[in-house]
Amino acid sequence: MTSRVPVLLSSSSVFPERTAAAFQLAAALGYDGVEVMVWTDAVSQDAGALRGLSRHYGVPVLSVHAPCLLVTQRVWSPDPWERLRRSAELAETLEAPTVVVHPPFTWQRDYARTFREGLGDIADRHPGLRLAVENMYPVRMAGRQFVPYVPGWDPTDTGYPAYTLDLSHCAASHTDSLEMADRMGAALAHVHLGDGTGEGRDEHLVPGRGTQPCAELLRSLAGRGFTGSVAVEVSTRGARSRAVREADLRAALDFARQHLSTPSPVDA
Repeated sequence: MTSRVPVLLSSSSVFPERTAAAFQLAAALGYDGVEVMVWTDAVSQDAGALRGLSRHYGVPVLSVHAPCLLVTQRVWSPDPWERLRRSAELAETLEAPTVVVHPPFTWQRDYARTFREGLGDIADRHPGLRLAVENMYPVRMAGRQFVPYVPGWDPTDTGYPAYTLDLSHCAASHTDSLEMADRMGAALAHVHLGDGTGEGRDEHLVPGRGTQPCAELLRSLAGRGFTGSVAVEVSTRGARSRAVREADLRAALDFARQHLSTPSPVDA
């Protein structure tokens, strides 16, 4: 393993293709690993199947995204704690050091009430894992804005031992990703690399095609003492063909590698 920051392909980046396609494309394009988004695809939930894909393609699973989306609220269990526990077990089995988790939804009152303490309990049972809470964004509909997360979309307001910085979410929340990284500080454990225009929705553009300082953020990671991984999480669902999807994922990887290899100092 090289000392460079690993660049992973999120399996969500190949949607509507399925989890197996992420391993195939990661290997073909030269990614360092895969982030598995646990969703309704049975393969994404199955440690044996994922291990088999990893071995077949020679690509490790280096992070697991817990099933926190609206469409994955019934994956494994309707109980969010059970979903998170099983995500941690999956990551540990696959020797992936990071589990990505979202803040609780507003209607998950019991889960939200003990979220910070519960994360700590799971981390204690899996000491090799970092449960990295992801920054989200307010939702804007029909000219109105609401926040569907408790206590809010910005996890740094609460404070957690580890964070995932999502640049597309920064764009959707009208937040500068460099400022968000500063707030996360040494607890920044993982990065979701995408871009956005700041139009108030989550776009997950190929980095460099929006307005977030993606290049500057990547160049700053070395100076921040970052020891995690960067997962390309872009939307290719509108790709007209596999070739177009491959081209976008290759462009995202090239962008990441280029800017990770040209570090810049960070003002402490």
